[in-house]
Amino acid sequence: MQTTTLNVEGMSCNHCVKAVEGALQEVGAQGTVDLNAKTVDISYNEDVVTLDAIKNAIEDQGYDVV
Repeated sequence: MQTTTLNVEGMSCNHCVKAVEGALQEVGAQGTVDLNAKTVDISYNEDVVTLDAIKNAIEDQGYDVV
């Protein structure tokens, strides 16, 4: 398992948390959103999903990975 923390702009409420965490689950990753820090701590298996796919899944929800 790999772990990483991404900075994500545009998250402001619990709906945002659910959208990002749901997008991660859909691609086979797990994440915890910190709204105050504007970060997402992610755990994933490199054999299942790439970091680029994770970033794309978050951006597809309307948020910016910076």
